[in-house]
Amino acid sequence: MLIDCDACVMRGPGCQDCVVTVVLGFSAERAGTLRIDDDEKAALDALAESGLVPPLRLVHAVSSIDPETPDGEGETVVGLG
Repeated sequence: MLIDCDACVMRGPGCQDCVVTVVLGFSAERAGTLRIDDDEKAALDALAESGLVPPLRLVHAVSSIDPETPDGEGETVVGLG
């Protein structure tokens, strides 16, 4: 999964309660991308569902984003916030 903070419409107000800011160390001011694999995404989802960390607040401005990476098998491409 490619997390792209620059492409997220929640960037700014959603950053304070996003797993990327809280756990992974991105700041609201720091733009960039982060790549996590499917196992890491599943682990973060499990922690969020149990209430131990906030969920990924990633929301794209457009609904038609190609979910496949050209070089990453088993990865999903999304933006982040």
